[in-house]
Amino acid sequence: MDCFQRLEALIGSAGVGDVEKANALLRRFKGKSQAVDTAIDEFMLDFMTLIFVVEAGEERFEKPLRRLARTRLAILKHLVTVTA
Repeated sequence: MDCFQRLEALIGSAGVGDVEKANALLRRFKGKSQAVDTAIDEFMLDFMTLIFVVEAGEERFEKPLRRLARTRLAILKHLVTVTA
């Protein structure tokens, strides 16, 4: 399973311990470009918000936040592929 598939799986599970896992997976892309660093930051912010919402039990916000996190992940994947 590649990095982005693992991140996709983390979006699906979205638990408290997953922030560290996501950071570890994304660490190798940090510093490639300012655009990639910004995309990582935006993804992580949305991912942490998703985890907060899941932990708080706000089910009505989960689906839109998962979609947003997946969109940010797709942007990040594109940027990493283009800059590679």
